[in-house]
Amino acid sequence: MNQGADPRNLTTGLPIPSEGYCDQPYVVRADDGAWLCCLTTGPGKEGEPGQHVVAIRSSARGRTWSAPVDVEPSSAPESSYSVLLKTPAGRIYCFYNFNADNLRAVKGDPAFYKDGLERRVDSVGQFVFRYSDDGGRSWSAKRHVVPVRGFEIDRQNPYGGKVRFGWNVGRPFVLRGAAYVSFHKVGGFGDGFFTRSEGAVLRSDNLLTEPDPEKVRWETLPEGDVGLCAPAGGGPIAEEQSYVTLSDGSIYCIYRTVDGRPAESYSRDGGRTWNSPEYARYADGRTIRHPRAANFAWKCANGRFLYWFHNNGWTGYNNGAGAGSRNVAWLAGGVERDGRILWSQPEIVLYDPDFFSGPSYPDLVEEDGRYFLTETQKTVARVHELDAALLEGLWGQFEVGAVTSRGLLLDLPADGRMPERIAMPALPEFSTRDYWGKSPGRQDLGGGFSLDLWLRLDSLEAGQVILDSRTEAGVGLALVTTARGTLELVMNDGRSESRWDCDPGVLEAGRPQHIVVSVDGGPRVISFVIDGRLNDGAGRRMYGWGRFSPVLRGANGSKELAIAPGMSGEIMSLRIYGRCLGTSEAVGNWKAEKDRLAPTAKPVARTRKELVK
Repeated sequence: MNQGADPRNLTTGLPIPSEGYCDQPYVVRADDGAWLCCLTTGPGKEGEPGQHVVAIRSSARGRTWSAPVDVEPSSAPESSYSVLLKTPAGRIYCFYNFNADNLRAVKGDPAFYKDGLERRVDSVGQFVFRYSDDGGRSWSAKRHVVPVRGFEIDRQNPYGGKVRFGWNVGRPFVLRGAAYVSFHKVGGFGDGFFTRSEGAVLRSDNLLTEPDPEKVRWETLPEGDVGLCAPAGGGPIAEEQSYVTLSDGSIYCIYRTVDGRPAESYSRDGGRTWNSPEYARYADGRTIRHPRAANFAWKCANGRFLYWFHNNGWTGYNNGAGAGSRNVAWLAGGVERDGRILWSQPEIVLYDPDFFSGPSYPDLVEEDGRYFLTETQKTVARVHELDAALLEGLWGQFEVGAVTSRGLLLDLPADGRMPERIAMPALPEFSTRDYWGKSPGRQDLGGGFSLDLWLRLDSLEAGQVILDSRTEAGVGLALVTTARGTLELVMNDGRSESRWDCDPGVLEAGRPQHIVVSVDGGPRVISFVIDGRLNDGAGRRMYGWGRFSPVLRGANGSKELAIAPGMSGEIMSLRIYGRCLGTSEAVGNWKAEKDRLAPTAKPVARTRKELVK
């Protein structure tokens, strides 16, 4: 497969026009069916003067866009980070930050700033809105201020709350006739830019029905003096809250911290109170891993949920030593059970071939049964249509699994003694040389493969060879045990070598285990799914999945595959696929055979009640 055809490749997306810098390209569908997108843009870098909010329309699902219309002009003080809400009458509200006092600097941490001043002021001032009654073609002449009640975090800032800090990225939502808009309060500036943050939500009981904006009522929730914070011991940062509603009227919120894990909380009373925040978990009980980046939850028209995150344990932003922590983007699927959301294991949804780049601040658009994502890399924003089958696979992880046969090159079932050697099927190549193209040089082919096997290791001693197709020169692939008690895939094309191993601590000597090693030539990712669980680092390393060299051409070697040439134990079955299996397929393969091949394996918990037991 040519990489250019991979819909997960960012560069295949449809560009969203901007002035250079672009952020938060969020979309609502106007009553005439057009997509209305509001985004923060400007000629400089993020946070520089001239940053402002504009609106653009598309009647072609992002293939073409209208000329931008200013919600706020670039000549005004900074306006930033807009979100949209459409009422039943068709009016569209645009909420955003506005540096109303045109401050050019604010007090920051004197231990961090030489002169004690932070000069980026796009998260300073008022939270405001304008509205449109013509689908975003024009906007109200007057800007209206949303009154935000002060919390302790505001009164403890350097101005005692007389100057406020904050912003919003979360999509507004509606619950029982009331409108809710997220707001992230900031306590100060310094190392890490924001040094303290917590979440609030602004509720209006009449925004959806009141035509006079001067008569709109607002209250700031939760009740009390403290907003949504990180779990105990998780640090001072709790921000970019994302909300969805459940069928019983509960509100679910998920948000980023600086602990390498997102937090979640539920409200059962319309946002007035929230349960003590916890770290978000998959349905199997493991904590989800995510850096200091946007992570969004969406409720789909079918009543199920999607969750965007980055599936690594980095604790900072996508810069400095953490460059690339927002590349790759992953989606998990959610289903509602007993008043909670259970999250599936994730699939890769978007990647940038440039390892150091990555997407963020997405929005989900549903139309006629199709799903689209918008995203930004700060200097370019795009629209991407999603593969609906990928989403169905995520939601389907909670159902009974089946072994997939698509792309199967070799199938050695567990019905007798495993052969010692067998003809090695040819695997797809990752890249080749393009002689005659417009840009001669490396051409990425996007090929991939998966190894699927049931095995029992009698010991975890290092140096055991499970599979080996290498030539005498070392060209080919091998699956071997390491001194860390892990399985490692080695790939060599005669020019370079790449390798990645599973998470420490997941292999167990003496019992059958299901191993799927997947090599994805699009994002250049090696991943392991062991006993139905995608390795995510297990809290022992930043990443459970690894990116292999972009110059590695392939993993073909000898025409024969040696099976267990140096292994203490037994290979019970072996499948080789000439494509990369998705996480959902790997989980399905495991579920289909676990009761027969590993009847003593520990069951995966399905609900929080089972986890407590």
